[in-house]
Amino acid sequence: MYIPKHFRVNEEESIYDSIEKYSFATLFSQHNGEPYATHLPLTLNRFENVLYGHFGRQNEQWRDIEKQQVLVVFQGPHCYISPTWYETSKAVPTWNYVSIHLYGEVEIVDNPNVIFNSLNDMVNKYEKADSSYNLKDVDSKFIEGMSKGIVAFKIDITKIEAKAKLSQNHPIERQELVIKHLENTSNQDNLQIASLMKKNLQKYK
Repeated sequence: MYIPKHFRVNEEESIYDSIEKYSFATLFSQHNGEPYATHLPLTLNRFENVLYGHFGRQNEQWRDIEKQQVLVVFQGPHCYISPTWYETSKAVPTWNYVSIHLYGEVEIVDNPNVIFNSLNDMVNKYEKADSSYNLKDVDSKFIEGMSKGIVAFKIDITKIEAKAKLSQNHPIERQELVIKHLENTSNQDNLQIASLMKKNLQKYK
């Protein structure tokens, strides 16, 4: 991924937080000699430095993915930035966004305990704290049957590239103008970008 120095994110904790927050990812690999992608949720195990996920068994991307170097893209908030928000007419439109590219090697997982634990971690991540649903309460025979319809995998992480394009290449006063306009909307992506821009500006104050 092309990352100008202004936009590179190096803080590991910040990168991992973003991966966990924007965890519905796109997994790219070569399948039958062509680029192929699947959109799916992934869970990060920081201790093991791996991602866990699963394909539907009918999705044949899994058949030739093992041992490949794959690319996983996590897309964070993004929004249009209008040049009318600037203090000058000498400007053009742009787009602010957060994106993380993760590279790694895929291993198909067939251990029933590892598969169940990865599924349970995913359920616990997305269910609300007060949810009555617990995968451990579901009939084990039913879980076993459903598990036959998926192919579980893990990705051993080898490299991470993180980019946060938040107008850092513009003067602080202009960044503040952009934040003001973004905050004057109800669009959640706009508000998230504004929040990240404000947090970034704190480094200079």
